[in-house]
Amino acid sequence: MSHSYDHGGNIFTVARTLGVAAEQILDFSASINPLGMSSLVRKSLICSLDKLVHYPDSSHKELKQALARHHALSPSNFTIANGSTELIYNLPAMLHGKKALIISPSFSEYVRALGQHHWEAEHFILSPENNFAIDTDKLERALGGGIDALFVCNPGNPNGTLYPQRVIEKIYSLCLDAGAFLVLDEAFMDFCEEASAKRMIVHSDNAIVLRSMTKFFGIPGLRLGYAICNSTLAERLDSMGGPWSVNTMALAAGVAALQDVQHNQESLEFIRQERRVLFESLGCFPQLRLYPSNANYLLIEIKEGITSRELKERLLPQRILIRDCASFMGLSGKFFRIAIRTSDENKRLLESIGKLLK
Repeated sequence: MSHSYDHGGNIFTVARTLGVAAEQILDFSASINPLGMSSLVRKSLICSLDKLVHYPDSSHKELKQALARHHALSPSNFTIANGSTELIYNLPAMLHGKKALIISPSFSEYVRALGQHHWEAEHFILSPENNFAIDTDKLERALGGGIDALFVCNPGNPNGTLYPQRVIEKIYSLCLDAGAFLVLDEAFMDFCEEASAKRMIVHSDNAIVLRSMTKFFGIPGLRLGYAICNSTLAERLDSMGGPWSVNTMALAAGVAALQDVQHNQESLEFIRQERRVLFESLGCFPQLRLYPSNANYLLIEIKEGITSRELKERLLPQRILIRDCASFMGLSGKFFRIAIRTSDENKRLLESIGKLLK
């Protein structure tokens, strides 16, 4: 059974369709650091070329130590994977039970991964009307229906909503009461690290934090992610899958990415500033409703006129790609998501959208 993977970042397919090189497309559909990878990462990749004659270090020791320093935790609290998506696909086999609840709209791969392991997936749908707030009383009732695992993304994807720690703590305690395992996906938490629930989750037998290194560090083509959890869960996850799923270059890039404190700080400041400018500029269009975001993307609703699909199709001839969000559970065909890119690129997008909305 073949899947048409409906994600942002399918830039090669789009480029082939338009008959242009992928580099000629302004990709607002995938939320990757607009400043790109750090120069230290680039150097480390070049230096790791000579190591490709050996198998990768399957213990991932150096990267686990680098992550431990970065998060002020122990190396035994980490498990490294070929993108956090690999962890999403391995988790259902490790968890007990057969029924999961997904706080939606959210990343489509949860449902696909659960389905491959014959889990049943239900959705707890959040409403755009109240900025995707989570009603914990309602959630408590939903968890009472024999739910074995709860999937939550913080900041939310595609909405960018950041749930404060007290909300995540409340959700975690509801999971404990209901006997549900909490899968907390913090794929975009590097953009607002202080809100991470890692310190709480790391001691739990009943929860795990998933992290991606591809978004913030600008290396989606390398595939690198990790989990933060207690050492028993980390060992169990490490033993799943094959021995060399994470390649030598990805491991080297991960260590270097964490070392470049200056690049990471500049990235944070740059994205916060550009996000504010883009939010304010798009807010001037009466046809659009914007949702506050703490990540490197914005979710936007078209209040009148064209659909998000039409907007996407009309931007394509200008070689601009946005993410139509109609396929997200709980969103209508009026929603689209755009990544925060460089000032010039953001201006080009604003001009193009402005002309189309006139």
